[in-house]
Amino acid sequence: MSKVGIVIGSKTDKPIIESTEKVLDNLGVEYESVVISAHRNPEKLRDWVLDAPNRGIEVFIAGAGGAAALPGAVASWTTTPVIGVPVPSSQIGGIDSLFSIVQMPPGIPVACVAVGDWGARNAAYFAAQILGIKYKEIKDANEEYRNSLKN
Repeated sequence: MSKVGIVIGSKTDKPIIESTEKVLDNLGVEYESVVISAHRNPEKLRDWVLDAPNRGIEVFIAGAGGAAALPGAVASWTTTPVIGVPVPSSQIGGIDSLFSIVQMPPGIPVACVAVGDWGARNAAYFAAQILGIKYKEIKDANEEYRNSLKN
C-alpha cells in the first residue's frame, strides 16, 4: 500500500518529480503518483486528497510551478504532512513557485524544499524521515543512504 501521495499539476512537471520517485524507489518507499491541476480540476484534487487515508497515504509531495497553488490546495483539505516542491516552470526560474509555497497562512503549513531537482530529491528524503518515525525499514534505508554520503 502506498505511503506517499505524489501530485503534480501538469505533465510538463514530470521530469522534475521523477527524481522524487527514483529516491523513493531506492529507499523502498511505496508511493502513488498522479497529475491533477489545482486550477483546472479542483474537485478531482479534493477527492484524491480526501480519499488518501483509505489508500494508506501518510505524506503528500506536491510539485508545482508558476502560481504553485497545488501544495496549498492539498494542505487545505488535510492535516497529513505536505511537502511542496517548487518547479522551475516559469520565466523567472521557479522563484515565484518557491515564494508561493512558503507563504502559506498560519495553521495550513506546507514544508518547502529547494527549487528543482535538488528539492525534488530532498522531498523524498524528508518524506522518508517522516515515515521513518513509524516504519523501521524506511528509517534504516534512509540512514544507510545518509551513511553512504560520509565516504
